[in-house]
Amino acid sequence: MSNGQGRRTRKVQESREAMANAAVDLVLAHGLDQVTVETISERADVSRRTFSRYFTGKEDAVVDALRADYARINAALAARPAGESPLTAYYRALRSWLDGEPTAWHRLARSGDLLRLLHAEPSLLPAYLRVQDEAETESVAIVAHRLGLDAERDLRPALAVSLAVGAFGTAVRFWIAPGGHASLPQLIDTAFVALADEPAPRTTTITT
Repeated sequence: MSNGQGRRTRKVQESREAMANAAVDLVLAHGLDQVTVETISERADVSRRTFSRYFTGKEDAVVDALRADYARINAALAARPAGESPLTAYYRALRSWLDGEPTAWHRLARSGDLLRLLHAEPSLLPAYLRVQDEAETESVAIVAHRLGLDAERDLRPALAVSLAVGAFGTAVRFWIAPGGHASLPQLIDTAFVALADEPAPRTTTITT
C-alpha cells in the first residue's frame, strides 16, 4: 500500500470512527428517539451525504464500534497457533483482546452502557444482531481454514464457533446484568472453564 493510499485509508477510518462515536455519545446522553442523523453528522462535523456513504441509519452508526471490536477479536483468532483447538483459540483470542486492546469493553465505562441499551432498545437490536452474525460468519471461516475443512459442507467449524460465541455472549449478559459485580475477563474465564468441564450426559438404559 502506498503512502497516499495509507493516508486515505486512515482518513476514511477516522471519519467513520468519529461518526460512530458521535452516535454513541448522543444516544447514551439523550436516547435514541431524540437523536437524528443530522445531529450525529453535526457532532462529527461531516455532511449528511458523508454520513450516508458509511451508514444506512443512526442505528447502524451506533453499533459500528462493536463491529470494529469483533473484527479485532477475529484478527486475534486468525493469528492463533494452528495447533490450538477452536475453543482454545477463540478463548485466547478473546483474552488477547481483553488484555491488550485499549477499547476492550471492560476498559470503557460507556461500553457497558451501550450493550445494555442494545439489549433494551428494540429498534437497535436488528443492527446489533447483523453485526454479531457477520462476525460469527467470519469466525467460522477462520476456524474452517485452521482445520482444513469446508465450512459449507462440514458443520464442525460452525459448531465450535457457536459454542465459543455462546460462552462469550453469556459472559457479557452476566456482566451487564443489574447488580453484576464480576469483571468481564473473570466471567469469560468462568464460561470457558464451564464449557471444558461440562459433564457427559447420563446414559439411560432403555428396556423393551
